[in-house]
Amino acid sequence: MVQLDFDSLRRVRAENPGRLAEIYANRKRRPIIHGDGKLFIVAADHPARGALGVRKDEMAMADRYDLLTRLATALERPGVDGVLGTPDIIDDLALLGCLDNKIVVGSMNRGGLRGASFEMDDRYTAYDVASLVRDGLDFGKNLIRINLKDDGTANTLESTALAVDEAVEARLPIMLEPFMSEWVNGSIKNDLSTDAVIKSIAIAAGLGNSSAYSWMKLPVVADMERVMASTTLPTLLLGGDPAEGEEEKLFADWANALALPGVRGLVVGRSLLYPATGDVVGAIDAAAALVHPSK
Repeated sequence: MVQLDFDSLRRVRAENPGRLAEIYANRKRRPIIHGDGKLFIVAADHPARGALGVRKDEMAMADRYDLLTRLATALERPGVDGVLGTPDIIDDLALLGCLDNKIVVGSMNRGGLRGASFEMDDRYTAYDVASLVRDGLDFGKNLIRINLKDDGTANTLESTALAVDEAVEARLPIMLEPFMSEWVNGSIKNDLSTDAVIKSIAIAAGLGNSSAYSWMKLPVVADMERVMASTTLPTLLLGGDPAEGEEEKLFADWANALALPGVRGLVVGRSLLYPATGDVVGAIDAAAALVHPSK
């Protein structure tokens, strides 16, 4: 694992907050699509929604210094194209010097806190398009959980449509991560059946006044051929939080899905940053080899 200067990070945060604007203004950027045209993005936006757990450890992501070390280690590995996070995490990584020549994706709606009565009313409480443009980030990302029996979904859909409109105006690519969801014993459960994923894509793809800059971020489910036949939008696959012992199957499912037309890569967080084996570098390198087999 890499060694990071956390003393400097804390000092700059307290004494020179304007330093962040300077770092973003001078960050070395790269094209989103180049080389083999594939992307491998490491995700870490779960904490801002109060979701800190990995497998059976409900507080696995609670140590911010440990999380940043894992993220920085991943970003140094060959084949890792970038990172997805909320402003607090992206700002930390910027101050630690980890974002040059990386694709940086800003997570936008984190207001639907895990376990809250208002979870389906997923407010835009992190980045908006204006701040993504301000910081020179490369992508926006929204979570779109669609619950046909919860009125909070209407606000999420409308807010997301407006965010897509703003992204089009700014010519900023935006990842849409849709799920058909429902309340089960007081918790939100996403329906990962093939038909439900296809329905969620149909709803999300129609949000906004243009789809020119829309991408999809989708789970790997049964019959991915049908899923990918339901959209022409460029698609990245998400990872989820597999149970212990399911990692080998997960990698096999990724490999199969990555071969389908329209699939552009992976956006994966907990399953690689906190692998059951404890070997972060090994997990990241194995996933990178699936996305970029020639590297």
